[in-house]
Amino acid sequence: MDGWSVDDNCINCDVARQLAPGLIDEVDGRSRIVRQPVGPAEEQRLQEAAFACQTRSIRPGSGRLDATLDPYPLALDDGVLLCGHNSRLTAGANSYLLRRPAGSLMMIDTPRWSAGLARRYAALGPVTDVLLTHRDHARHGRAYADRFGARLWIHEGDLDAAPDADQVIRGVEPVEIGEGVTAHPLPGHTRGSVLFLADDRYCFTGDSVYWSRTTGDLEVHENVTWYSVEELAASLARSAGRLRFEWVLPGHGDRRRLPAEEMATRLNALTARTQLLRPRAVDFAATRW
Repeated sequence: MDGWSVDDNCINCDVARQLAPGLIDEVDGRSRIVRQPVGPAEEQRLQEAAFACQTRSIRPGSGRLDATLDPYPLALDDGVLLCGHNSRLTAGANSYLLRRPAGSLMMIDTPRWSAGLARRYAALGPVTDVLLTHRDHARHGRAYADRFGARLWIHEGDLDAAPDADQVIRGVEPVEIGEGVTAHPLPGHTRGSVLFLADDRYCFTGDSVYWSRTTGDLEVHENVTWYSVEELAASLARSAGRLRFEWVLPGHGDRRRLPAEEMATRLNALTARTQLLRPRAVDFAATRW
């Protein structure tokens, strides 16, 4: 093989393009290498994409990934790490580790299940809670919670996806689930979708809100809303004024950090735009990444 490549198992989930922009792009409905890396920094970006890819479609010229080059968990800043190793059984969603002041961590959604990965994450400190943003990302929650001795959280609206959850969030009002961490129910994408807000800095949005490279703004997955886009609009109208954060950290779509005041302005504008949306057929290909 000559250089990096992407095989035909790619399902166009966008994760690789988030991690290696300019090196990987969408071509004919799939991610493709559009330029070989130049220098160590770009080589690192492709390693990050390869070890996150849910189908393991991204390969170096040797054809095999070198486990010693696995960069995960990868620090996004001093308080949050990206888990990598996205799972086919959680629709390839991104997952995160949130550092807490006492040295413990919380996991938000989950990577693919592996005892080895669990050991790697736990080596950073005790993981006290596994927080599920909604049903699509629930598959490995119990396995990680049991391995960590952690509490597993989900909203009652999606409880059938994790019926053995230790903690069930109910209703639509915010719930404090730990010091500095609040669950904000946001039914819309699914009946039990939740945002997790931490330290007025991080907003883990699941599949409710994401940063779009196409529009350069916050967006909702209007074309992949399983429950109700009208309910999503109502949820945002109820919650937007309560949310202050700098980082938007979604399951699908790009991450972005902006000053809290700018994020608030953009979230309010998104809330207004979402009021105008009407139900439409699910169409994965229409997502504006």
